[in-house]
Amino acid sequence: MRHCHQSRGERGNPFFAFREAMHAMRHRGAFGGPMQGGPRGRGGERRRMFEGGELRLVLLKLIEDQPRHGYDLIREIESLSGGAYAPSPGVVYPTMTLLLDMGLAEEVDSEGPRKLMSITEAGRQHLAERAHEVAIAIGRLTALAKVSERTDAAPVRRAMGNLKQALHDCLSREGVTRETQLEVARILDEAVGKIERL
Repeated sequence: MRHCHQSRGERGNPFFAFREAMHAMRHRGAFGGPMQGGPRGRGGERRRMFEGGELRLVLLKLIEDQPRHGYDLIREIESLSGGAYAPSPGVVYPTMTLLLDMGLAEEVDSEGPRKLMSITEAGRQHLAERAHEVAIAIGRLTALAKVSERTDAAPVRRAMGNLKQALHDCLSREGVTRETQLEVARILDEAVGKIERL
């Protein structure tokens, strides 16, 4: 079982620092955000992917393109973000209900068991009046996709996995000296410097 608090010795060990960094990267998407529920800002605090009302506009824009059900809307937003972000059903479905209550969308029958949500004329007018806000919200998703594409390259993930294993093998051995820890830190610092100069 993993303990929430590390000892002072662990915090000074390069392996534990690297392990924590890898843990953070696995659980955060581009911009430091998780795959679901919104990104995190500085200090790890949760912040929303969309500002107030923007998710409503994004959903409305997507059903203007074609009628969709909730799961399809979630997957389409995930696709627009390059897989870096997917809103939770607990956010999407209440927003869909709100669109129906506002008269901006309506349910239509489909060939499957689930009804689809389609935009109304009032919804089209609502989008037209807020075209700039829609463009900003959609642009945020596409920008996220571009960042995700640049930072999620398979060769980099492979190299990071190899580095993690090498650090574990080296620093978890019995009798690891302080000199070894410092040498590992020096190598990592040197690698960081080379990457920053690219």
